[in-house]
Amino acid sequence: MSQNLEDCLFCKIASGAIPADIVYEDDDLIAFNDIHPQAPVHILIIPKRHVSTLNDLNGDTGVVSELSHRATILARDAGIDEAGFRILMNCNPQGGQTVYHIHMHLLGGKQLGALC
Repeated sequence: MSQNLEDCLFCKIASGAIPADIVYEDDDLIAFNDIHPQAPVHILIIPKRHVSTLNDLNGDTGVVSELSHRATILARDAGIDEAGFRILMNCNPQGGQTVYHIHMHLLGGKQLGALC
């Protein structure tokens, strides 16, 4: 599945057209607090460049690596690194993806239940 760039919520946040509670930003990534948090710490980390799904990366593993690296730094900054945290990416409808711009969820600050 893909999404028209003009309609992409995360592209609008990355461009500043829609406000967000931004916790980190550089030339390539932006991270912001989720508006419907599932844990005390729930940060979304996105590339500024639009990529609809993980399937659309076409071998560009650097993007996921950058997201993961930033997630560990944000976890440390939030004070949840030692207790533990979860990073999660969804892909397409059955994977739970609702916004078609790849993003990583950083969740922590409480005991998280098992997924599998």
